[in-house]
Amino acid sequence: MTPENETDCGRNRSQLELTFQRLKTPLDKFIHYDAASGLLLIGCAILALILANTSLAPSYEHIRHTVITLQLGSFTLSHTLHHWINDGLMALFFFLVGLEIKREILVGELASLHQALLPIGAALGGMIVPALVYAAINKDGIGAGGWAIPMATDIAFAVGALVLLGKRVPKALFGFLLALAIVDDLGAILVIAFFYTKTIDQNMLLWAAFIFSLLIGCNRVGIRKPLPYFLLGGLLWLALLNSGIHATLAGVLTALTVPARPRCHPSKSIEIMSNLLTRFDKVHEPGRTIVGNTKAQGVLQNLEDAIHNMASPLQRLELHLHPWSAFLIIPLFALANTGIPIEFSSLATTLRHPVTLGVIGGLVAGKSIGVFASVLLLQQTGISRLPAGINLHHIAGVSLLAGIGFTMSIFIGELSFAGQDNLLLQAKTGVLIGSLLAGISGFIWLRLAGSVDN
Repeated sequence: MTPENETDCGRNRSQLELTFQRLKTPLDKFIHYDAASGLLLIGCAILALILANTSLAPSYEHIRHTVITLQLGSFTLSHTLHHWINDGLMALFFFLVGLEIKREILVGELASLHQALLPIGAALGGMIVPALVYAAINKDGIGAGGWAIPMATDIAFAVGALVLLGKRVPKALFGFLLALAIVDDLGAILVIAFFYTKTIDQNMLLWAAFIFSLLIGCNRVGIRKPLPYFLLGGLLWLALLNSGIHATLAGVLTALTVPARPRCHPSKSIEIMSNLLTRFDKVHEPGRTIVGNTKAQGVLQNLEDAIHNMASPLQRLELHLHPWSAFLIIPLFALANTGIPIEFSSLATTLRHPVTLGVIGGLVAGKSIGVFASVLLLQQTGISRLPAGINLHHIAGVSLLAGIGFTMSIFIGELSFAGQDNLLLQAKTGVLIGSLLAGISGFIWLRLAGSVDN
C-alpha cells in the first residue's frame, strides 16, 4: 500500500504549489475581508429593517433590550444586549482600529509626512465640511448636537464598492482610501473623546490613567503575550465605563501599547529557519508520515516558533482579529442598530426633517466636496501629489464613496441622541439614505471613469 502522505503529495502537488505561490500581502487580506464584510453588513441591515417593520418588531425590541448581568462575587455589571454590543463588542472593534492606526503611522501610508499629507488633508476636509453642512442646516435647532454624525467613513462598505469595480480602478486607490478612512476613524475617536463626554469621575479617570501606565510598562519591559494586554485592557474598559468617557476608547488606548517590533530580527529568523529546514531534511523519512516521526514533529514545532517570533504582536493580533471584527462584531452592531421603523405615511416629513437632511447633505455633498477640494488644493499648491496611477477622476469617485458613513456614523448618532428616540430615528434614516446615495454615485462615477481611462 502506498503511504498516505506520498499519495496526497502526488495527487495534490500542483494545487499545493499554486496555493503557496499566491502570495497575499496584508493589504490584499484587508481588502478581501472588508469586501466580504460589506456584503454581510448589507444583509444584516436589510434583516434589521425587516424585523423592525413586520410583526416581529416586538420580539426584535425585546431581544435588543434584554438585560444581561455579569456577576463576580459582590461585583455586578448589568446592561441591555444593545448596550453590551455598542459599548462592549465595539471596544474590540476600536481595538482593531487602534492597531490599524498604529501600523499605518509606523510603516503604512502615514509613515512619512510627505506621503501622509494627502490622505490626512483629504480626511480633514472630509470631516470639517460635512460637519459644517450639517450645522448650517441644523443651526440652533434641537438636532444641533448631531454635527459629528456625517464625519465618518465606513471602510468595509467603501472598500467593497471598489472591489466590485475590479481592474477598472488602480490598486493604489485602495491604499489611499484605507489611509483616508483610518485618519477619519482617528478623527471620530477624538471627537467622541472630547465632545461626547458629559460628566467626569476624576477618581475613575485616575484609575484609568494608572492602568494605561501599566500597559505602557508591559510594552517597555518586553511583554509580548497578548493575555496581559487583554486583561489590563478589560480593566481599563471598566474604569472608563465608570469615568464618563466612552468606554470603547479603552480599545484604542490598549492597542497603542501593543508591541510593534518582532522578537527576532528577520535576518536572524531566516538563519534559524534555514538551519531547522536542514535538520528536518535529515530526520525526515521518505514514505513515513510526520505523525509517526517525533523528531520531525519537534523540528516543525521549532520552525513554527521561529515564524511566530518573526512577526510582531501587533501584526498577529490585527491578522487574527480582523475576521472577527468583519464577520461578527460589525454585523451584530448593524443588526442591533439599523432596525428603523419606517412609517411610509410620514416618510416625506422624515425626509424633510433638519436632522435627516443634515446627515444626508453632510454625507453626500459635504464629504465629496471636502475630500476632493482638499486633495485638489494640496496638489495645486505643490504640497503633495497624487499617487502613481491615480488621477482626479479617481479622487472624485473616492470622495463620493467616502460618504458611506454607516457603522461609525450610526455609532456617533447613538451618542448624539441618547434618550432622544425621534431624533435618533431621523439620524439613522439619514445615514442609511445618505450612505446608499454616496455608494451608488461613487460606484457609477468610478465605473464610468474606468471606461474613459481604458
